[in-house]
Amino acid sequence: MELGPGPRSSLWRKSSYSGSTGGDCLEVAADCPAGSIPVRDSKVPDGPVVTVGPVAWQAFVDGLR
Repeated sequence: MELGPGPRSSLWRKSSYSGSTGGDCLEVAADCPAGSIPVRDSKVPDGPVVTVGPVAWQAFVDGLR
């Protein structure tokens, strides 16, 4: 049971570079409190959600560039 807003009830977004074929995409919850970035596999929306801090997320994004 989930009480109040959380990653399962969040609005999720993925990169516009993902295309429409599904593929290997991460989704990020767009409406969570500062200091937590929930991430999930777009192919398994009911699967596990990993929450990372802003420093770790920024390092991940920087590594993609």
